[in-house]
Amino acid sequence: MNDRTRRSGERREPSFEPARDDYERDDDELRLSAEDRPYRGGTNRVAPRQQPRRQKTEGRGGRQQRRKRGSFFGRLFYWGIVCGLWAVLGLGGLVAYHAAQLPPIHQLTVPKRPPNIAILAADGSLLANRGETGGRTITLGEVPPYLPNAFVAIEDKRFYEHFGIDPIGLTRAMVNNLSRSGGVQGGSTLTQQLAKNLFLTQERTAARKIQEAILSLWLERTYSKDQILELYLNRVYFGSGAYGVEAAAQRYFNKSARSVTIAEAAMLAGLVQAPSRLAPNRNPEAAEKRAHLVISAMADQGLISQAAAKSALVAPAEAAERVGAGSVNYAADYVMDVLDDFIGAIEGDVTVLTTLDPKLQANAETMLVEALNAQGAKQNVSQGAVVSMAPDGALRALIGGRDYTKSQFNRAAAAKRQPGSAFKPFVYLAALESGLTPDAIRDDSPVSIKGWQPENNSRTYRGPVTLQTAFALSLNTIAVKLNQEVGPREVVRVAQRLGINSALQANPSLALGTSEVTPIELTSAFATFANGGNGVLPYVIREVKTLTGKVLYARKGSGFGEVVKPQILSMMNTMFHETMVRGTGSKANLPGWEMGGKSGTTQDFRDAWFVGFSARLVTAVWLGNDDNSAMKRVYGSGLPGEIWSRFMKAAHAGQQPAPLPGGLWHSGPKSIFEQGEPVAGVAPRPSQPAPQGDRAWVPPPPQEKNFLERLFGG
Repeated sequence: MNDRTRRSGERREPSFEPARDDYERDDDELRLSAEDRPYRGGTNRVAPRQQPRRQKTEGRGGRQQRRKRGSFFGRLFYWGIVCGLWAVLGLGGLVAYHAAQLPPIHQLTVPKRPPNIAILAADGSLLANRGETGGRTITLGEVPPYLPNAFVAIEDKRFYEHFGIDPIGLTRAMVNNLSRSGGVQGGSTLTQQLAKNLFLTQERTAARKIQEAILSLWLERTYSKDQILELYLNRVYFGSGAYGVEAAAQRYFNKSARSVTIAEAAMLAGLVQAPSRLAPNRNPEAAEKRAHLVISAMADQGLISQAAAKSALVAPAEAAERVGAGSVNYAADYVMDVLDDFIGAIEGDVTVLTTLDPKLQANAETMLVEALNAQGAKQNVSQGAVVSMAPDGALRALIGGRDYTKSQFNRAAAAKRQPGSAFKPFVYLAALESGLTPDAIRDDSPVSIKGWQPENNSRTYRGPVTLQTAFALSLNTIAVKLNQEVGPREVVRVAQRLGINSALQANPSLALGTSEVTPIELTSAFATFANGGNGVLPYVIREVKTLTGKVLYARKGSGFGEVVKPQILSMMNTMFHETMVRGTGSKANLPGWEMGGKSGTTQDFRDAWFVGFSARLVTAVWLGNDDNSAMKRVYGSGLPGEIWSRFMKAAHAGQQPAPLPGGLWHSGPKSIFEQGEPVAGVAPRPSQPAPQGDRAWVPPPPQEKNFLERLFGG
């Protein structure tokens, strides 16, 4: 090779192109086979590795498998991230949608709890609660610590740790519900339960649960844990119309939540899971079993000592029995009827201090119910009412019926019934005010007014008798004649002056009590005779306060002043007292006391009354039937008089006897009782048969007076 050629070789290498067969495919790349490739020298060449072809092929296959597995898990991770992001976005959108259905967060406020009206007796004890909740609001500071702790232990043991939603509790509930058959567990926290009670309905939907969670977060951000727990205890439903722990304690244990025991607190806490099923007054066994779980949970969580838990388990709580016919509710209803007149709209919880005496209220109920149970069926009398008040008009007891649970109609305040002879005192008062006296003589003889011929109950006539005798024996003829003598319109004015507000018909039969009145009206009118002649307005409210102590109303009035002159009052009370000593009220009289009273019985025995008084108390008893059907010869001096006498005897036990105001009147001839019966020269005459037809009544012509009568008076 010449120099030229050598130099050319140095400048340019000859091309070398191997045959196609010298290539093999390895994945996506074609490589030259190391065995077929000729070795070429040069500083930039590297000798091929001397490895068997088979071994190299197996190493590449392992890497391929590893690459495939890595690619699968990578893709799985990737799509998991993608799906998770979409799920988060979807959940966020769902939450945002349901959040949009709620009021704006900045406008959210806890709804006001419906106000409760606590009606207290004169001694401060609770008579009844009125309002939608059934009990007043109570603070955590007022109740023993174990009461709120009982709810935390059984309903939400991580209450003070979570942020409104408890993921651990929710997960536990989900696992339990998937693994167990039968009942399900809820994962709601106390905050979620409160959110539901405050803002949402009771429906079980996903939408409601989402809104519940949103509201729970808002509550946790806005209020402290103790505030949330206090709101919960005052809003949760315990069954039987009781909202809040105070209402529930009163309803089931007849005591305030401030006084409940550990066992009672546990029973209340267990009750909220299923109020209708676990109510201790309906299902005591289930309620006690649930309470045991609560006590055990409290002990396990260190909220009470093991010794306290053992004591509570040994002496479980028992629902208080409700005795009587619930008559206190008649009084509570009456309080609510008149409350608006004093304070108007009620914005928050208030306490109403009344004039009612719980002992007298219970006695009146017991004596009425016992009498009706013993004699009601026999004498065909199904209902009754009792009104008792102090002489100044303060109501001490008010019974509006036999059983409040069966009938809420308040007969004491709303039933208008004919008073019968119990109305006669107004006729006699009008007669005395016209110038007559108790010893004035009138003739007990047949009377006919436009065909109407009233008779005495005995169907006999006594001839000339004093007004005092006629009043004590409740002679109908004398009352009718006096009514005509003074004029029915005057009798109406007298009755209205003493407190009868019902419409009265100024007619001849008014004297026999044919115009209807209510028991409370008649009682307040009789109070005038017991207090010295002053008109009264019956009242039951002494004071109304808010829970903070602000006085909304305090009674300051003292009645209408004098409506009966002292001398006239003395005459009337003398006749009332004579009735109790020797007249129709003698069986009801209380020995040792000056009592006044009057019985009343209407036509066909549809109504029977006894109204009487001492210097300390005025009481009226009415018996009858709501359908106005006739009783079986029930006189006012009979069963009503017995109830009245028993009640007044118990009410005056231990008190110092006091005379009737005004003193007893003594003047003129002796009464029929002091002279003996019959009146000398006057024999009882049988009643005359009533003439047929409607004859106009014509007053008798005046008799010609002689000179001495014209000069000195007849």
